[in-house]
Amino acid sequence: MYDLIIIGAGPAGAAAGVYASRKKLKTLILSSEVGGQSVVSPDIQNWIGTPSISGTDLANSFKKHLEAAGKGTLTLKDGEKVSAIKKDGNHFTVATEAGHTYATKTVLVASGSGRRKLEVPGANKLEHKGITYCASCDGPLFDGQDVAVIGGGNAAFETAAQLLAYVKSVTLLNHSKGFKADPVTVEKVLSHPNMKAVDESDVVEIKGDKFVEGLTYKYNPTGEMRELKVTGVFVEIGQTPNTAFAKGLLEFDPYNRIKIDPRTQMTSVEGIWAAGDCSDVLYHQNNIAAGDAVRAVEDIYLHLHA
Repeated sequence: MYDLIIIGAGPAGAAAGVYASRKKLKTLILSSEVGGQSVVSPDIQNWIGTPSISGTDLANSFKKHLEAAGKGTLTLKDGEKVSAIKKDGNHFTVATEAGHTYATKTVLVASGSGRRKLEVPGANKLEHKGITYCASCDGPLFDGQDVAVIGGGNAAFETAAQLLAYVKSVTLLNHSKGFKADPVTVEKVLSHPNMKAVDESDVVEIKGDKFVEGLTYKYNPTGEMRELKVTGVFVEIGQTPNTAFAKGLLEFDPYNRIKIDPRTQMTSVEGIWAAGDCSDVLYHQNNIAAGDAVRAVEDIYLHLHA
């Protein structure tokens, strides 16, 4: 019987593991991949305390910190994906796709989310070679260049606003007629002289050999196929939370993110907390996920010692 099982080992899960170890909680971390989404980023420049670090190096630093902090109290099972959580009397059971079942007094869901990917010719080939899903992580790499943002919601316009601080120009391509982003945000971003937006447009191909060189999109009102020369494509078409294993047990928002109490991170089920991209917090960043997970562990500790 564990005191705590943490699902996920990205920034949230790793931070939770370190803090749980410091509090001498018998803890198990189940993770499909240590580091989470950040693993694929070649250069992360906003992880506090490290001006520049690759996703691989960040994941390795998580492992080292967990190993150093967790001697005698923490077990990390990397590559073991959770398939279900069930409440069993006054504790919980967590099942994995490997066929194992673990019992625990409390659970912290830190399973993150996956970016919705562009599914057009050239997208897979050029992912992380000009196609990126994180302006905060990769935006500075495109200093002085022409880039495109795909999407029409707040995330897309916030990405464009970040990029305008250093790129030469941003062209935003939006599938629908009109933008889903807040009107105030749209007006402010579109007022920038280096910003352009085209709605009712669908990307049909990403072009380039070893790196993005441009894209083709269809302007739907006329059916015209247009070419756009860019070196970067920032995709903001939504996220898919990794929460299917908790369906039917925890309360979700309309986007399948886990609803939490923002003061404590506790979910709708007493004894289960959530932190990071899988939760319904307003902002999703590595540093925010880590902080939210620490808050959760503080509350978990009080819950176990009440």
